[in-house]
Amino acid sequence: MQVGKLKFRGDPYIWFAIILLSLIGLIEVYSATGSLAFKKFGGNTEYFLFRHTMFLLIGFFLMYVFHLLDYIYFSRISQIAVVIAVPLLIATLVFGNDINDAKRTITILGLTFQASDFAKFALIMFVARYLSKNQEELNSSKGFLVILGWICAICILIMPENLSTSLVLFLTSCLLLFIGNAKIKHLLLLTLVFGVTAFSGFIILKNAPDSMLPGRAATWKARIENFSGGDSTESFQTVQAKIAIVTGGLSGKGPGKGEQSAYLPHPYSDFIFAVMIEEFGLIIGGVLVIFLYLLILYRSMRIVLKSPKAFGALLAVGLAFSLVLQAFIHMAVATSLFPVTGLTLPLVSMGGTSIIFTSAAFGVLLSVSRTVEEQEEEKQAPKIEENNSNIVES
Repeated sequence: MQVGKLKFRGDPYIWFAIILLSLIGLIEVYSATGSLAFKKFGGNTEYFLFRHTMFLLIGFFLMYVFHLLDYIYFSRISQIAVVIAVPLLIATLVFGNDINDAKRTITILGLTFQASDFAKFALIMFVARYLSKNQEELNSSKGFLVILGWICAICILIMPENLSTSLVLFLTSCLLLFIGNAKIKHLLLLTLVFGVTAFSGFIILKNAPDSMLPGRAATWKARIENFSGGDSTESFQTVQAKIAIVTGGLSGKGPGKGEQSAYLPHPYSDFIFAVMIEEFGLIIGGVLVIFLYLLILYRSMRIVLKSPKAFGALLAVGLAFSLVLQAFIHMAVATSLFPVTGLTLPLVSMGGTSIIFTSAAFGVLLSVSRTVEEQEEEKQAPKIEENNSNIVES
């Protein structure tokens, strides 16, 4: 695929899904930020449109550059990135910006970014590298504990301020361990420990008084109670999301004509899927968007099956699974199938570093796809030459 002098390689279906999701997101962010613009910028609704467009352009530039690089480079980069991620997450917990009672961002040299986005990207690459290069060590308890230690360290540091991202990252890492041939007994033991810990945490959270709960634990409790039928701020959000979805119907009210974005606390990020259905309808805003994410997952699995190297396959499945899982959890929250989490819709929700690191992840995924594509072309070249020579001889 070629546009002007730019040559796009890799899976064209993934490119198509990325571009279409980004365009839908651009329209919805412009529509959903109306109330925010009036509160903060005196009605300057173009501010967030230009801001979102700028981050998309930066993200697409990064995606294009990354997809032209050999994905093997990211194996080396992951070793440095995962080491940087740990102190960066600690610094965010201690010195981070307190927004909505959560320290998820940190400002360094005038740049504000979400450290968990970087850490998620770094850990997936690192786990893929470790599993592809240390198969013998992985069979031992010591080798399994080494990679599990990195996974738990990153996830635990993300968890206090961003539980949902931590869980998505942990589940993705467990999937990579399973695909990467970790011993079943180790995985079963990990599942048992995780299950007991999660259940114990749930019981403590449900029965402990709010005054005794540290950090954001009280918020987690409120969300669980809301999902169980309680009354809270999260209950108000889910009710407004339901109204948006119901009133949108099949065809929607039209772009910019949604009404619930004025009532939802974060319609441009946490509940943008509900706003999309209200304005575009169930068919385009719902079914089409779901199809696009499933298309990305399906094409990524094809890349995994065709990748000649374990690192490329693990990298592709890890990045694709984490992004699509995040998307479906976001949609489950908007439709009240899951407690409120705060997860954004990749490439669609308004964001800064989330868009940049999502674009970087897609760039690496497309790099693996490009390599697979080029290797298939090399295999087919001798056959084409042989057929041409046969035609000339005849």
